[in-house]
Amino acid sequence: MHIFSRSNVRKAVFAVGFMTIGGLTTGTALAYQGHMFNAIHALQNARQQLLAASNNKGGYRDRAIDLVNQAIAAVHEGIEVGADN
Repeated sequence: MHIFSRSNVRKAVFAVGFMTIGGLTTGTALAYQGHMFNAIHALQNARQQLLAASNNKGGYRDRAIDLVNQAIAAVHEGIEVGADN
């Protein structure tokens, strides 16, 4: 994989933007948390796939979307806690 691939550049720009906004709003500098940002990206992709699914699959699609949303929120909380440590 090339270090300057479109995907890697996109992830880096997102991470820097997120850290900058977080630092401005909290008054602290956030340490880069690569695995956490990668997790958010993967969860957002999973949510998009679930939203694109053709039907509710007996309620499991909606349940999965709710769980993915909870996981995204938990990762965001983990990033905030990690910034304090």
